[in-house]
Formats: sequence, structure tokens, C-alpha cells
Amino acid sequence: MSNKRKKARSRRGLQVVTLCISTTMVLILLGMVVFFVLSARNLSAHMKENLTVTVMLKDSVSVNDAHLFCRDIYHRPYAHEIDYISKEQAQREQIKELGSDPTEFLGFNPFPATLEIRLKADYANRDSLRWIARELKKDDRVSDLAYMEDLMNEVNVNLSRISVVLLVLALLLTFVSFSLISNTVRLSIYANRFVIHTMKLVGASWGFIRRPFLRQAVMVGVIAAILAIGVLGAGVYGLYLTQPGILDIVTWEVLAITGTSVLVFGIVITALCAWLAVNKFLKMKARELYKI
Repeated sequence: MSNKRKKARSRRGLQVVTLCISTTMVLILLGMVVFFVLSARNLSAHMKENLTVTVMLKDSVSVNDAHLFCRDIYHRPYAHEIDYISKEQAQREQIKELGSDPTEFLGFNPFPATLEIRLKADYANRDSLRWIARELKKDDRVSDLAYMEDLMNEVNVNLSRISVVLLVLALLLTFVSFSLISNTVRLSIYANRFVIHTMKLVGASWGFIRRPFLRQAVMVGVIAAILAIGVLGAGVYGLYLTQPGILDIVTWEVLAITGTSVLVFGIVITALCAWLAVNKFLKMKARELYKI
């Protein structure tokens, strides 16, 4: 009798371990999708905010006037960062790049003072750029301005496509993950279908019968989520060691949301699957249990 109990416990323990491993693998995939979706959003904002509008100032604009202009633009809703490049600084940079000084044969500094305006991500699109350009050109201190409209438009289109692909992948993977975990949970409860029926015969309520299975499912979900978070965290740390600049995109907010999502997914999906599986066997009659 004791040997049978040991074998039954061993079998149940193996089922729990199998369920935990399979759930962990699914949660790792779900966590990766959430991580990439959030990182893609940050990457989109990062790329947009690094696209610049170059404002060339007239030669008559003094340094003080240029700084006042910078302050004025900085308080406008579209400005993220502004760098002022004086005529002398522009000359030094061009000498460094060209290897020669144009002032030696021109007799004057041909490079204008400029403002490098990095826009906020919400304004880095074609329509916003056009009205921003019109507004800046109205100022008497501006001689000309330049921006890469085609590049900015191409970046927006590509990022939109990537976002749609990741969203479709997330929905598909969520459905597949639910199916895989549901089948695994159903198989683990299948072995206890006669125990469920016996408890029902002695008058146990459905809630009382479901409780231990739900408790076990939640426990498995929490353990699987912790393991999945550990694997994902190790992957992010390895990525950081090779690419330290990745922290500009992978923020603590991304990590926190990813970890929380994995934990919530782990608990909700396993508990829901256990609920559905136990209800299925509770509704069956005795003769139906032998046919499955």
C-alpha cells in the first residue's frame, strides 16, 4: 500500500515538474515578446528624438541673440534638445573633417552659426516638420533650415511595420501559449479525474474540489514565472555586457513591466486553465470518464 502511495506521489511530482518546465518555456517566449514590443517603442522614440532640424542663423545674429533664440525655442512644445554651434566651432569642425581651412583662400569664415534642434518623438513626422519649419522661417534671425524629411518618413514607416508585426506575433503567441499550457494542465488533472468524481459523489462542493487544483496551478504559475524572469534577466544582462548603450532603450520601466507581465501571465493562464479543466471533469458522468 505504501509503495502505491509513493508511486502516486512520485507520479504527481513528475507531473508538476513537467507542467512547471513547459509553463516556464512558454512564459519565456511571452516575456520576450513583451520585452521586444516595449523596447521597439523606446527604440522608435529614441530614433525619432535623434533626428535633427538644422537652423542656420544670419551673420548679423550675435551670440547673446542666438542664446536667447535657443531659450525661446526650448520652451516650444516640439523641442527636446537644442545645441548651439557658433561660426568658430563650425569652422573648427569643418577644418577637422576637410583637412584644410577655407578661410585661407576665401578671406572670411563661410560657415554660419547653427542650432541643432532634436524634436520630441511625437513631432518627428512629416506634417509636424512642415509647420515647425514654417514657424521657424518666420523669425528674422533664421537664414535657412534643413532636415531629412525623407529619412524621417522612412524611419516612421519602418517602425510602424515593425510594431504591427510584433503586435500580431504577440497575439498569436498568446493564443498558442494558452493552448499549450491548457493542454499541459488538462493532462495533469486528467490523472485525477476519478478522484474528482469520488469527491463529487461524497457530496463535496465544486468549489471545494477545485480549490487544491487551483492552488497547485497558481503555485506552478508563480514558480514558472520566477524561473522565466530569471532567464530573461540573464539574457538582458548578457546583452548589456556586450552593448552597454542598450540601457538607453531597455529602461527599468521596460524591465519592470516585462517582469510583472510574465508573473501575471503565469498566474492567470495556469489558474484559468485549471479552472476550465476541473470544470470539464466535474460535468462528466461516471461512464464518460472511461471513454477519454
